Amino acid sequence: MKRMYVEISKCIACNTCQLACSFSEFKPGQNMRSTRVHVYKMKEEKGVPILCLQCEEAACVKVCPTQALFRNESLGIVDVDQEKCISCKMCIAACPFGNLALDTDKTRMAKCDLCHGNPLCSAFCPTGALQYKE
Repeated sequence: MKRMYVEISKCIACNTCQLACSFSEFKPGQNMRSTRVHVYKMKEEKGVPILCLQCEEAACVKVCPTQALFRNESLGIVDVDQEKCISCKMCIAACPFGNLALDTDKTRMAKCDLCHGNPLCSAFCPTGALQYKE
């Protein structure tokens, strides 16, 4: 099964991954701060891409009171059923990596779903810092 790999030494903090994510996840006019991948700049031309790690034993899934977060075995991801999400933020508190958030409108969970098997962030990463592979 494919997974996302992050090679921090290759990240140049160009934010191309965030831009690519915005094409996949957002409508015109939405705030790009809600992208599913974020780049924390460490220093000039160095960054760390941060996105959901798709944990096997995900704490966010365990605490979700409505089972809106679930393990999608066919894709190997932690997925979200937006119809079930009540925006209680328990998953945000449970994630030990701080990789979950609500969209800027505060009505739906914003988490990486690896574009359901075709993550644009890795496809457009110019340095190969994000790689989606076996």
